[in-house]
Amino acid sequence: MMDNLDFSNNPDFQDKPVFIDPTVDIGFKILFGDKRNLLNFLNIIFHGRKEIVDLTYRNTERIGRGEEAGTVIFDLIVETSTGEEVVIEMQTSNHRNFKKRMLYYGCNVVSEKAPRGNRAGWGYDIPEVYTIVVMDNFRMQGVDDGSYFHDICLCDRGDGKIFYEGFGFIYLQLINFVKSEAELSTDLDMVFYMLKHLSRLKKLPKIMDSSIFQRFFQLARYAKLSKEDQAMYDISLKRKWDAEVVRQWQIEEQERKIAEGIEKGMAEGLAKGKAEGAHQKAIESAKEMKKAGLATEQIVLFTKLTTEEIEKL
Repeated sequence: MMDNLDFSNNPDFQDKPVFIDPTVDIGFKILFGDKRNLLNFLNIIFHGRKEIVDLTYRNTERIGRGEEAGTVIFDLIVETSTGEEVVIEMQTSNHRNFKKRMLYYGCNVVSEKAPRGNRAGWGYDIPEVYTIVVMDNFRMQGVDDGSYFHDICLCDRGDGKIFYEGFGFIYLQLINFVKSEAELSTDLDMVFYMLKHLSRLKKLPKIMDSSIFQRFFQLARYAKLSKEDQAMYDISLKRKWDAEVVRQWQIEEQERKIAEGIEKGMAEGLAKGKAEGAHQKAIESAKEMKKAGLATEQIVLFTKLTTEEIEKL
């Protein structure tokens, strides 16, 4: 049990977080830079189809083949004891070609495993490569079904059967996870809840009181960070808040422009409708005047129609 994790009545923490936010850079690396935490996280994410017993952290900077490929820097990349390569990314905002970027990351890792120079005799024995993306505050374009967990591999488009299991992408869309604490039922639910709400919690939820989540919450304690890490965390958190302010402003500005466009369109449509109605009424009046034998000049004077319009009636 973690009886010492409730700081809600501690006056020293009234203006400080009890737990750090795992969606900021340093918070993510503190929590998932711990091997046991990352092992537990990955085993939950893989839903039992893989059991990862050990892993090795790799250099997060990978140089592409040729100068044009540039340098790719991942948040975390690990190699499991059975040879799988796993890239773990935290993304706080959307951008163009998001899916393609993740595809590039995975392909970059696959490509790195190919021997350079003479490949004679190489049997294309590449490792399984998985890219796991934690998405905060945005949804993937083209995926609007409300799902919060996407586990993607190469499939046959015809029958949906898996074509190749060893090149996968797993997306965690935190914005779509709306379950309350009372609704949590699986370890995956609890991972989502922790990632989304950790920085606002005051203590470990009872339903998450297991050895797996106890370690996460212990490492996430703001008070346990060094002064240097606290300073770095505060800066990272401020940057996230600043970015969120900008994001919200962009959303509000877009909504304002849409509303203005709708209002302008409605006003123009109303004005056009009134003008068309008045014109039609003038035409009907002109017809009656012509039947009564009034001269064209008089009809023009009364209806404001042109001579050409009246002569066509």
